[in-house]
Amino acid sequence: MMKKSPLPKSIVVGLATLLTLIVFAYGFTVTKVNFEETRSEKRVASLTRILRALAHPKIFDYDYETVNVQEPFYLGCPEGGIEAPNPDRSAAFILVKSSCAEPGETIALEGHNFQENSSGPIYFVGFSPEAPDGVPLKMGDFQADAQGNFQVEVKLPNRQVKEEAQAIRAVGKTRIGAPKFSPEAKVTWEKIVETVFMALLATTFGTLLAVPISFFSARNLMSEVKSPLGSIALALIGWPLGMWLGIKTSQLLTLAFSSFFDSFFATLAGALILPAASLAFGKWFLANQNEDLEFRFERRLLNLLYTLMMSTLALAAVLFVGKFLLQLGAYLAPNKDVPLYFLRKFVSQLGEITAILAPVFAALVGGGVFGGFFAQTGQRASDKMPASAAKVFNLIAAPVAGATVAVLIMQGLDWFYQYNNPSVTLYTPAAIGAAFGLALAFVVKPKQPLPVGTVIYGIFRTLLNGTRSVEALIMAIVFVAWVGLGPFAGALALGLHTVASNAKLYSEQVESILSGPLEAIKATGANRLQTIVFAVVPQIIPPYISYTMYRWDINVRMSTIIGFVGGGGIGFVLQQNINLLNYRAASVNMLAIAIVVASMDYISSVLREKYV
Repeated sequence: MMKKSPLPKSIVVGLATLLTLIVFAYGFTVTKVNFEETRSEKRVASLTRILRALAHPKIFDYDYETVNVQEPFYLGCPEGGIEAPNPDRSAAFILVKSSCAEPGETIALEGHNFQENSSGPIYFVGFSPEAPDGVPLKMGDFQADAQGNFQVEVKLPNRQVKEEAQAIRAVGKTRIGAPKFSPEAKVTWEKIVETVFMALLATTFGTLLAVPISFFSARNLMSEVKSPLGSIALALIGWPLGMWLGIKTSQLLTLAFSSFFDSFFATLAGALILPAASLAFGKWFLANQNEDLEFRFERRLLNLLYTLMMSTLALAAVLFVGKFLLQLGAYLAPNKDVPLYFLRKFVSQLGEITAILAPVFAALVGGGVFGGFFAQTGQRASDKMPASAAKVFNLIAAPVAGATVAVLIMQGLDWFYQYNNPSVTLYTPAAIGAAFGLALAFVVKPKQPLPVGTVIYGIFRTLLNGTRSVEALIMAIVFVAWVGLGPFAGALALGLHTVASNAKLYSEQVESILSGPLEAIKATGANRLQTIVFAVVPQIIPPYISYTMYRWDINVRMSTIIGFVGGGGIGFVLQQNINLLNYRAASVNMLAIAIVVASMDYISSVLREKYV
């Protein structure tokens, strides 16, 4: 049997090699690779200067004893000659071998009686009527020996020849006293601490949001969630209705309790009594829950009433606690001169956070309560109804749900694009949504379970992917426009990016858990929440801790870049020093970043080894 000719294979390899070379050649052209610039004397000199400056970080400063010596000098030699100067040799002095020279010439200088081992610059000082004190131009540096003497050659500047005497000045500096931290080092310390805590806050709050989102983004948990069309339709109606009622309830409670908020002691009493009352009522309610899924509609309606009462008590407790913290913070920290002002202001800021989140809490609770009640009602109605009645039920509920969702989507788009046209934002989307819901009700079987969990999973994954695709640097620019320059904008940007990144990592970890514990817990008759708590959470705690610590490390490094757009932290100072060509100060900033990143890596590795 004859072997195949290697010619076709060689041709393929040759063409692939040629294509690779063409790709890289085009890449060199697009990226404007220019090796001639790397050999340019000017470029090499600039690179050398920058590298040498970076190798000498300005960490310490010293007090200096300064000796300033100046001798007359003529730029351009007069025809009649110049009388040689006679300096005072009892103190530091300089000698110029020639008291005059042409512009651009190199002259020799000697210095005597300077401080031992002192150093400093040598200037050419030009005098004019506009600058009677002289304009110094640095020509070089000197380094005195142990006897305080030096010899050096310097090149004169190319300035206009003048008949009047100019001067050559030598400024000797000697360190005195112990070293002390430079202003650059002090600013770097302040900003690196700011950077670490900015990353800490971003990681903490980002993780708190990422954990619950990760469960909705896990395919193995959400793929099992299925409901009939009637249940889904009622849930889509109940959620926005409940959120609207929750926000309105928050506004009404705030208005109703406004007179109590005027009194510190009344607010304190409410902050103590209402949380205790809501907890006690919640325990009683949970203890008297009926686990039978077949109990009557009247009982479910009574449970809804009790849930609303418990939620209202909890919302009132949140409002009173937030208002009390605001009042307490204002009382404890009237101005910045009081001791431990930051701790006292923190109390007030907690009150502000509580007040801001109260309507959000009310909306989520209201949506959850009404959405859950409507979904359960739809589920039980679908289970008990005959197929024909369930079909009619779906034909009524699905168009209403479709119209509701479509209108809400267009209202959100109207906020961005400002259509200001009811036909576009209300009537047309309502008709399209209703038509889509009606068509779905016709197509879907009356009691067919639909993969609503998979749809929710897809929505959350899409949102996370979209958020994660936007760099934190861009997010920081947006937040700077909202809250102004400073670390708060950087913390918000890093926190949002942390939510997207950690939620993805967490959800992938949930998807890789062992199925055995999950099946065992389900076999005991546990509900969905109990299954997550006892079968999922124990398996994901170690990797969650590991990912969270790693994210803190990432946020510390990312915060250095956030500062370039005004997000605070060490990056802001680093950018300023680079723009001002102050590379010694920039070297201090980079050294601090390297130390912090290395320390974070070491600490996180130790913690992972100990707890993960």
